[in-house]
Amino acid sequence: MKSKRTYFYNALLMTAVTLLMRTVAVSFNVYLADRAGAEAMGLLSLVGSVYGFALTLATSGIHLATVRTVSEQMEKAGDVRRCLLTCLAYAAAFGTLASAALFAFAKPIGLYLLRDARTVNGLFVLACSLLPIALTTVLNGYFTAVRRAYKNAVSQVTEQAVKITLTVCLLRVILPNTVEGSLLAILAGGAAAESLSLILNLILYAFDRRRHKPETTLEIAPKTRAPIRVAAIALPVAVSAYMRSGLLAIEHILIPKGLSAYKQGTSAALASYGALHGMALPVVLYPAAILAAFAALLIPEVTRENAVRNEREIRYITGRVYQMTLLFSVGVAAVMLFLSDEFGTALYHNDEVSYFIRRLAPLVPVMYLDTATDALLKGMGQQVYSMNVNILDAFCSVLGVWLLVPRFGIAGYLATLYFTEILNAALSVSRLLRVSGYRPRPVRLLALPLLAAVGATALCRPLFCSVFRAFGNGASLALHVAAVALCYLLILLVTGGLPFSDVKWLFSALRPCDDTPGRSRRARLKVKNV
Repeated sequence: MKSKRTYFYNALLMTAVTLLMRTVAVSFNVYLADRAGAEAMGLLSLVGSVYGFALTLATSGIHLATVRTVSEQMEKAGDVRRCLLTCLAYAAAFGTLASAALFAFAKPIGLYLLRDARTVNGLFVLACSLLPIALTTVLNGYFTAVRRAYKNAVSQVTEQAVKITLTVCLLRVILPNTVEGSLLAILAGGAAAESLSLILNLILYAFDRRRHKPETTLEIAPKTRAPIRVAAIALPVAVSAYMRSGLLAIEHILIPKGLSAYKQGTSAALASYGALHGMALPVVLYPAAILAAFAALLIPEVTRENAVRNEREIRYITGRVYQMTLLFSVGVAAVMLFLSDEFGTALYHNDEVSYFIRRLAPLVPVMYLDTATDALLKGMGQQVYSMNVNILDAFCSVLGVWLLVPRFGIAGYLATLYFTEILNAALSVSRLLRVSGYRPRPVRLLALPLLAAVGATALCRPLFCSVFRAFGNGASLALHVAAVALCYLLILLVTGGLPFSDVKWLFSALRPCDDTPGRSRRARLKVKNV
């Protein structure tokens, strides 16, 4: 019970921090869009497509390898320190390789692949951040595995604060007020923040070694196995990630080109691309901060249960995760769908952003469920399958963008997005059900949340839409969202979509209590499986 309570406390801490970071990021994104313009945001997304591949090469699956190997060493009384040093050496090698490669090929990539000379200097700047990010990724994975989530929280808050401060200074004082100048300001601020984040993480780890030694330090496995185990987990994920990231880079390069061919204008294409990827998607994915924190911390928990072959506990965890994910994501989808105009108006004063939010909203449950499923699969050692599914997803995306976007514009891209997200989720969920043995109950998991979401929005929308039209600001939008959330929760409690036993279970998991030896968790909690 103590370990579960630790998980919930860490997850709640990371949720609060991630929500804070997402709130700041979305607000900062609004500022950047207003200051730099939609074209600069589109150029930023274009550069990000290449940077994403370079970042994949720099990390090469090391975060998952760190979380899993450190968790296994703690569970089986292994050498955690040697495992961490192995992961750092791995990250240093790949981070250096990626940084050198991006620096060497920045000019030909910008001129001949992206076909925009304004991206070259930005790629040079990004090359400097790859090695610090790779090393920081290892330390973040370590803190996740040993359940010191507050250290990741401190690192994230500090990094975001430094990034925003430096970027604003560069935008206002140093760099010229042009599209390229705005791009360099954003990228340089982020690169400097990554370097400072690495230094902070090293300091936090130094304190961690002195004050928080792992509970199990006996070495029962040969020392030479650490590099082999790290490579066995990281390299298959890395190879799959290279393929997927390369396909995603191609996809994001093809999108503005296809839109340009459809609209007959590069600036208009970049503006639409920036409105979708730089403005609408951050809003749609903002609530995923809550899910992301729990999902990231699920990997070491499931890894520990999988290491001791506790199949019953894995089924139990899967059921709880699916229940909470669908309850949450269906409510989010309803809010995004019915309040899309309010979001676009209050945040960006842009009708095109409202359109994209409305079109993406029905995909929210699919995307959020896929995120949770991936975390569970990785914890059970199914990371290679998960990455193969992601490769198929990326290949279908490239094919769809290539065929549909030049002919149908942004509607073709949205159709591609729907197809690939549903395909990815269907393949991942079917695999998880097969390997875990979990059997879902569709009525309770999906039907009741859907009815509650429709009811909540129907009850609240008439009143608050008139309030929003009268004031039209973020405060009235926040009040509307809070009212829908409260109404949604009440309907779930009344209809049984969220039983009171589950609420008691949650509070019992968070409440300090005396863990009497010999009593099982289910006997103490007295809850039923989902």
